Amino acid sequence: MPIATSPAVPLTHFESHYDPKAVISHPEFRLLDASDPKIKDKEANLACAYNPKHEVNMIVKPMPVVGEGEVLVHVRSTGICGSDVHFWKHGHIGPTMIVTDECGAGHESAGEVVALGAGVTKWAVGDRVAIEAGVPCSRADCGPCRTGRYNACPNVVFFSTPPYHGTLTRFHAHPAQWLHRLPDNVSYEEGSLCEPLAVALAGLERADIRLGDPIVICGAGPIGLVTLLAAHAAGCYPIIITDLIASRLSFAQTLVPTVKTVQIQRGWNELETSAAITAQGLAAGLEESSGKVRVAMDCTGFESSIRAAIYSVVFGGKVFVIGVGPSEQKFPFGYLSANEIDLQFQYRYANQYPKALRLVSGGLINLKPLVTHRFPLEQAVDAFHIAADPTKGAIKVQIQD
Repeated sequence: MPIATSPAVPLTHFESHYDPKAVISHPEFRLLDASDPKIKDKEANLACAYNPKHEVNMIVKPMPVVGEGEVLVHVRSTGICGSDVHFWKHGHIGPTMIVTDECGAGHESAGEVVALGAGVTKWAVGDRVAIEAGVPCSRADCGPCRTGRYNACPNVVFFSTPPYHGTLTRFHAHPAQWLHRLPDNVSYEEGSLCEPLAVALAGLERADIRLGDPIVICGAGPIGLVTLLAAHAAGCYPIIITDLIASRLSFAQTLVPTVKTVQIQRGWNELETSAAITAQGLAAGLEESSGKVRVAMDCTGFESSIRAAIYSVVFGGKVFVIGVGPSEQKFPFGYLSANEIDLQFQYRYANQYPKALRLVSGGLINLKPLVTHRFPLEQAVDAFHIAADPTKGAIKVQIQD
């Protein structure tokens, strides 16, 4: 008797259109070593990719064929995200996002329109755009897309998340409706930084941040620092930020001089860390809450950091986790329950890019100081090594072309 099998789920338009196998199997696709003359060819579609061997390589890809409703973008600036480094070093994020072949990196990008596909009327050659890297299916029968929570689309093509090649490349074809115009006073570099800013804004929005809220931000990495800038613009006070590395906390104070800092010592347990946080809260005038804050924004994803955040918020407070950590973690259920603390999480973002660009253009958020290192596209592999090495003092590493 034959075994019944479920019918194969057909791919959506975007999943088929951006099939990574078509890139890898193309005769023009190949890995490049540092001495390959192709690296210096300004017409070549260079890119940077990671693979299952935990290598990061320069590659050359075929020039994209611009389809209907698409725009060809010359990518001018791309930031290296912690997830890019994680895919390179660990080969996966969670149980489903797994590097199985050469996979182009990068999803924090902005660039210049250089060609238009059929039917595109919104854009013109020469327009400057930020690239929203997550392209949902946009079908009417997709609940998340239909209700505006498109970050939950099960068929999303998120460039640089395996298997889809990313935007750390010279030329990238992108759906016209998922590009955002850069205001005249916003640079390509700032446009690319709107991607991590979108992450922070989504977190603040979903955490229901209010004017005057006292908050703690756990982690002074790139997302923690962008969250600091956004929380300051939103009128939070006091803001406390934590990290293991003193230089990152000093950097946070250059961004927002009023921020209170806590340098966590290795070996502290969650109660010792939360005591240091509440001590800063008391020093900032939170006597009525014994130094505890209303909201904790965890930008690390580490269990120890989240547990410390739980003990640092008031009764009825909220711990909002932006950071990405191990798939399985343990939290103090009894304490959370007895103190009515909400533990909330975030997956990417939706509907944030226009807001991010307005805040940057209007001068409420200054992203420029976050870029500490800049590399040309040909040196993207070197850029990855700097971004992955905490001793180099990098906050945001940018690759420019």
